[in-house]
Amino acid sequence: MPPDHGGDADLAADELQSLSFGSSERSRSGSTVSTATTVSTTTSGPPPPPPPPPPRAAAAPRLGAVSLSDIRFVRRLGSGDIGSVYLAEVKGARGGGAAVVAAKVMDRKELAGRNKEGRARTEREILEAVDHPFLPRLYGVAEGDRWSCLLTEFCPGGDLHVLRQRQPHRRFTESAVRFYAAEVVAALEYIHMMDIVYRDLKPENVLVRADGHIMLTDFDLSLKCDPTAPTPAHVISDPIALAGGHYSASSSCIIPSCIVPAVSCFQLFPGRGRRRRHRRKKKTASGGGGGISGSSFPAGGLELEFVAEPVELRSMSFVGTHEYLAPEIVSGEGHGSSVDWWTLGVFVFELLYGVTPFKGYDNEMTLANIVARALEFPRDPPVSSAAKDLVTSLLAKDPTRRLGATVGAAAIKRHPFFSGVNWALLRCATPPYVPPPFSVAAATAAANSLAAAAAADMSDDDSCPGTPVEYY
Repeated sequence: MPPDHGGDADLAADELQSLSFGSSERSRSGSTVSTATTVSTTTSGPPPPPPPPPPRAAAAPRLGAVSLSDIRFVRRLGSGDIGSVYLAEVKGARGGGAAVVAAKVMDRKELAGRNKEGRARTEREILEAVDHPFLPRLYGVAEGDRWSCLLTEFCPGGDLHVLRQRQPHRRFTESAVRFYAAEVVAALEYIHMMDIVYRDLKPENVLVRADGHIMLTDFDLSLKCDPTAPTPAHVISDPIALAGGHYSASSSCIIPSCIVPAVSCFQLFPGRGRRRRHRRKKKTASGGGGGISGSSFPAGGLELEFVAEPVELRSMSFVGTHEYLAPEIVSGEGHGSSVDWWTLGVFVFELLYGVTPFKGYDNEMTLANIVARALEFPRDPPVSSAAKDLVTSLLAKDPTRRLGATVGAAAIKRHPFFSGVNWALLRCATPPYVPPPFSVAAATAAANSLAAAAAADMSDDDSCPGTPVEYY
């Protein structure tokens, strides 16, 4: 990747030493689609104190604006629809040392010619806005006349697609699936609360950090809500809604037994849409039962859940990866944040069984299966009824009946499959896999050993290598 500065020759030589993690590229369609994990078990007696969070790999500092001449591209990690991603070092980042980053390089001329500038802009805006343990950190940006480069955290563990291929029978154990799915749910819940619909969940986009925890990546297909339209925030107590039940159409509130009627409990924009709030009169139960008569509050006490997800956001875009597309996207009915819960169902299914549930012999058959074919589970391997129920609830073809469609992640986190997960201490869990120590010197040596073979297959033009899909 030769940016426009004096080091073109060196950068071109680096570009020849491209090496991918080996993710197979699944076709995309469309205009081209809290903190770490504790999977604990229930024990009798007082629970032991949680273990301290695992030490994190040294993070690169916030770099801000960076000159392209200060970046050394070590090897190519992968490519996506709008750019290629490189393992890179930024010179002089730490007291004269070099910071190791993943550099997503985009060709401005190519983006403009393919009308992809909006997607690149969306990804940058999202990376600048998010701050979550399971999402990328944007360390800096490098801009040139032709090249644009986003510098984010490098994940030495590769992606879950490649990691799954290395497992016995090419599938994860159920406990490992629970670990990864819980962290994905936490990440999706956060970005939904940021008024973002992800729309591209798949194992290739879930990377493994140095400490074994995940990082969700690749936001160029994400949908951002209108920032001037407040997302309704609710505090709810209805156990049926939290368990994935459905609200009555005759109710004035989107959720039955919502403490606050109609629009919101915490108005994100206080000057807009104010309504008088009327407290419901509740009769206390006779005889010290502890419950509240005429309400759905549990007798053991009031249990509240905060919900703020863009459940009413709609888009007509046809975007995603074929095997992960939700039925409402395929049929063109318009879609909202519920598509992320459909893709979560496909994601869990693939990690458990090693295949996706609706794959056909070509893309057209895959799309037909998504819309019309009933969900079926393979006989092997044996999977718990809780896991099957979770997948079935997430893969409801009617988006209004899908688990998570009404109250978002709150219902999913309460599903029996996640029983024992301590959502407040996710980062304290022991990951199923921790990648071996990584060194840039070893990566450079490996890249150099393949340089001659790679050079024979490379063209002499100065275009960005590959046709982008993966983001590291």
